[in-house]
Formats: sequence, structure tokens, C-alpha cells
Amino acid sequence: MKKHNTTHFEELPRLKKIEGQIRGIQRMIEEERYCIDILIQLSAVRGAIQKVEENILEKHLKGCVYESFLGRDQEDKDKKIEEIIGILRKFRK
Repeated sequence: MKKHNTTHFEELPRLKKIEGQIRGIQRMIEEERYCIDILIQLSAVRGAIQKVEENILEKHLKGCVYESFLGRDQEDKDKKIEEIIGILRKFRK
């Protein structure tokens, strides 16, 4: 795997919060909490994960992909396009 200059350390606090939310959901299940309350928390986690995905994708497009398109290597540009198409297909599932 090729190493890039892009980092995502700023997402760690959000991911740690998500981790805490997951633990909270586990406790809710152990405590036999109301189904709707659990579903609401699950929806919140899903939204938080989507926000992390969006942030990382945006950074990838503005950094890695942008840098690739500044270069002359057409093969690298084609790979970046295919990579983006592939990830968008996965997101749509």
C-alpha cells in the first residue's frame, strides 16, 4: 500500500465518540431498553460514521486525487478515477 501525505488524525475524536456510542448501545441492550431508543442510537452512530466517511473522501479528493491530476501520468489519473467510481459504488450499497 502506497503511503500518502494525507492524514486523518482529526477524525480520531469523532471515532472515539462513536466507540463510546457503541458501548452505550451495548449497555442499552444489556439493560433491555426500549427498542425505539436503541434504534435511535443506532441511527445516530450510522450518521456519525457517514460524516467520517464524507470527511475522509473529501480530503482524498482535494489532496490525493488533485495531486494526481496535476501530474503527467495518465495511468495514475485513470487509476484515481476508477478508485473513486469503485468507492462510490460501495457507498451506494
